[in-house]
Amino acid sequence: MRNHIIAASIVALAATGCANMSETQKGTAKGAGIGAGVGAVVGGVAGGGRGAVIGAGVGAAAGAIGGNIWSKRMEEQKRQMEEASQGTGVEVSQTADNQLKLEIPSDISFDTNRAVIKPDFRPILDRFATTLNNNPNTLVTIVGHTDSSGTDAINDPLSVKRAASARDYLINRGPNANRFTIAGRGSREPIASNDTPANRAKNRRVEIFVAEPAPAPSQQQ
Repeated sequence: MRNHIIAASIVALAATGCANMSETQKGTAKGAGIGAGVGAVVGGVAGGGRGAVIGAGVGAAAGAIGGNIWSKRMEEQKRQMEEASQGTGVEVSQTADNQLKLEIPSDISFDTNRAVIKPDFRPILDRFATTLNNNPNTLVTIVGHTDSSGTDAINDPLSVKRAASARDYLINRGPNANRFTIAGRGSREPIASNDTPANRAKNRRVEIFVAEPAPAPSQQQ
């Protein structure tokens, strides 16, 4: 229990310390806080209270290196995607860990049981590809989801295929393939119950995350 209190305190300190920081420093601090929390718990399991403190220090260092920043480029990319997706049902947001998130519903992305990009989805991806080309330091993760209809044997590969289709479409418009990671969650992460056709449609979706990693300390000015 004490180890969890230590971890929570470290994360809280990292969050409250962001008030007067630059965007780069905020991203680094958040990453440090999360890393410290995880490190404290792992260290505590391994070595009691002293292990928790040591683990927190190691975790904080790793988190600081791995944090994301919310730069002016990211803010501009968010603004452009909000403009491009207005009225389409696509949700554009900034996540707690400074990633740009696009949540794309099934009614404009893919038909049921298919992984072919629908025409209404293409203009959004075209604009998105342009923003990626304008901010080449970012990394992109695309995650496909399905509803609970059918079995995992069908849903799991279908969700991966949908993510791969979005990735391939974007790569063909300029962004380097090395920037992309894809995943399929099948029906395991619903955002609504699967009890009605409308709710099942909400669960059939693609999520795109864009992260701008914080520069290594040696690269910061």
